[in-house]
Amino acid sequence: MIYSMTGYGKSVLQLPTKKITIELKSLNSKNLDLNARMPSIYREKELSVRKILADKLVRGKVDFSIYVEATAEDTSTQINTPVVKQYMSQLKDVVSGNDIELLKMAVRFPDALNTVREEIDETEWEAIENEINNATNDLINYRLNEGKVLEQDFNNRIVTINEVLEQVVAMDPERVESVRERLRKGVEELKEKYDENRFEQELVYYIEKFDITEEKVRLNNHLNYFTESINSKDSNGKKLGFISQEMGREINTIGSKSNYAPMQQLVVQMKDELEKIKEQLLNVL
Repeated sequence: MIYSMTGYGKSVLQLPTKKITIELKSLNSKNLDLNARMPSIYREKELSVRKILADKLVRGKVDFSIYVEATAEDTSTQINTPVVKQYMSQLKDVVSGNDIELLKMAVRFPDALNTVREEIDETEWEAIENEINNATNDLINYRLNEGKVLEQDFNNRIVTINEVLEQVVAMDPERVESVRERLRKGVEELKEKYDENRFEQELVYYIEKFDITEEKVRLNNHLNYFTESINSKDSNGKKLGFISQEMGREINTIGSKSNYAPMQQLVVQMKDELEKIKEQLLNVL
């Protein structure tokens, strides 16, 4: 089972005087890169929020936001009446105008408005924290569904690489014979006498240098291990990335040793499928 790092989660909490919306967005990243946007009243809870998200989301570029929308009269800003009256009194000595015009000017001056710092209601915060967990679980479910799509794609490509590898195995005797004939013709074109036994010994040595049996076995093992890892309980994109690197190493070695155009064409097909796997692995948790 694998999880994508791409996800979206949302939860809404309706309180008597406000509506609180929690939103989470996640993209791929090597580590956890968390950006939190919260109203100032909740800032003291940011560390606990980060811990919740880090424990549950593990990796990814995560944007976390809390939006607060007032739905009733609930304001922390009040008019400082004595100060405003004093400003208006002083303004009358400076300019002429009715009280409405003077009031418009007075409320723009320093200290005309008092902002009372709100304190967090712990009961309210418990409700918010519960919704944060709900939004996080929503994002995790999204990641799981995206992971199922990736898993199917990986399985299809692994099957394709396996099928092409079988073609490589079937073609190997033909390749060896082709190399043998090419070398024999090359020697004959020199029009020099040579020891047939010595030639056969050198030929065997040369062909052994280009033997791909070990690479075929190791690649097959890596393909099986990749499939086992996909089906394991834990999602581990980094582990799958390491396995894909080993697969690439074996495919490249087969290509460099093949010395046979039809086989090299098959190697190109395997490389193409593997590159697509590596591309998608960047998004696996």
